[in-house]
Amino acid sequence: MTAFEAPEPSPLRDPLGQFVELGRDTPIRLDCGVDLGPITVGFQTYGRLNADHSNAILICHALTGDQYLADPHPLTGKPGWWSDLVGPGRLFDTDRYFLICSNVLGGCMGTTGPKEINPATGKPWGKDFPVITIGDMVQVQARLMDHLGIGQLFCVVGGSMGGMQVLEWCAAYPERVFSAIPIATAARHSAQNIAFNEVGRQAIIADPDWKNGDYLEHGTAPDRGLAVARMAAHITYLSEPALHRKFGRNLQGDRNGFSYGFGAEFQVESYLRYQGSTFVDRFDANSYLYITRAMDYFDLAAEHDGQLSKAFTGTKTRVCVVSFSSDWLFPTCESRDVVRALNAVAANVSFVEVQSDKGHDAFLLDEPEFHATLTGFLEAAASHRGLPLLGRG
Repeated sequence: MTAFEAPEPSPLRDPLGQFVELGRDTPIRLDCGVDLGPITVGFQTYGRLNADHSNAILICHALTGDQYLADPHPLTGKPGWWSDLVGPGRLFDTDRYFLICSNVLGGCMGTTGPKEINPATGKPWGKDFPVITIGDMVQVQARLMDHLGIGQLFCVVGGSMGGMQVLEWCAAYPERVFSAIPIATAARHSAQNIAFNEVGRQAIIADPDWKNGDYLEHGTAPDRGLAVARMAAHITYLSEPALHRKFGRNLQGDRNGFSYGFGAEFQVESYLRYQGSTFVDRFDANSYLYITRAMDYFDLAAEHDGQLSKAFTGTKTRVCVVSFSSDWLFPTCESRDVVRALNAVAANVSFVEVQSDKGHDAFLLDEPEFHATLTGFLEAAASHRGLPLLGRG
């Protein structure tokens, strides 16, 4: 393991990111049985690692997220997906915590995935990339923590697919997680969610420019299929009240009536088309296939004889489970299943259902009750752990 020098205090890191190669000497055995290595991991850090390496928080991103938690995205220039929450004195206080956010295995922002070069062929992996799981993603993250010299994480936090990673951390590496916050997530992907993912995958595969997954070699890209996949998925991230409040049945521009055609007549249509067209500028279609499949495979109970509680047996991790009342993609009942499983093994668990009409994406938006919940939990855990402000204790 290479010694890691803690970065200088800074609310934001180099926007070009950091990269490390893992598994060259010891490849990572994936759940599908393939040994993969070396693996490049793209990641960002914020704040400073303290002397005993006890203040590290791993933040896990969702399906279409990446490691650019608080930095401008290098492809789009847009702010990081939780940029408002990171910095001195903010929710994720960089005067107290050392934050790490890495691009997941199979991703397309620097971590080894289907668009990267297969060393055996010298060509992009494409659909020859091995099928991955949430467990594989977490195993790579654990290797990254080894590289950084972090034995135990103060907290692991994530929403949606990021929340799945949090739960996997709690089950697979309980001794390495002091506290955990799984947000808007579930211990397994529902049939409905698998169905939505399959619609998106089929939209990509049906695009003639997909070229059986080898589009990079052909100089093409299945942008139309990927855009449709994004449009379908984006609907699931919202709620009907939020859509109605924002768009209703309003027509585009200053139109007074229908044009009786198939252009974007309604504002909501234009919004979805915009979401699809901008998504293809920053995301790889094959990565979308692989990562959605990893989410579909996720089922913690199935990995523990069908009993979810067994996944958490003996855990000492302090857990705060958060759901949103209008989230129909990962409804509150699925969060309650996780809470019941943790209660069954006498785990230290708290639960909050945030009242919001913003749907699944509420964890990425300005929700004061949600932010207060995270702040309160982190403050209590930091007090229990004895974490002072850096340089003040």
